[in-house]
Amino acid sequence: MTPAEMARIHAAAFPNRRVWGVDEFAGLIQDTRVTLAHRPHGFALARTVVGEAEVLTVAVDPTHQGQGIGAAVMAALLAQTPAQTAFLEVADNNLAAIALYQRCGFATVGHRRAYYTELDGTQRDALVMRLNLSTDDPASLPKA
Repeated sequence: MTPAEMARIHAAAFPNRRVWGVDEFAGLIQDTRVTLAHRPHGFALARTVVGEAEVLTVAVDPTHQGQGIGAAVMAALLAQTPAQTAFLEVADNNLAAIALYQRCGFATVGHRRAYYTELDGTQRDALVMRLNLSTDDPASLPKA
């Protein structure tokens, strides 16, 4: 998936927030600490540092949501990520994403007040979610 495709999908998926540009995505995918998982119409990025992966973004084109693409890219991302633990932040009103992350095994471990700012200035809180990836039972990890 090209940085231009990623920027287009990200802009469509997050119409009320500052979206990331082509140059930002190009820089991320060149970073050796960053893992990219993608399928047609969706992708996920994580950065791993000292055994911890931060899921940077998950985006699925809105015209293709509800087809399992988000679950597929999350499963692929978590399988590829060289980390023992994964973290992410998600807007507390993004119920579809929260449900996806819970299905992947993430649990809420914190709350960040006014973490996101929408284009109109509205502040949104974020949930901090965590998943333990270091397990002796590979069957317990999320599947696509």
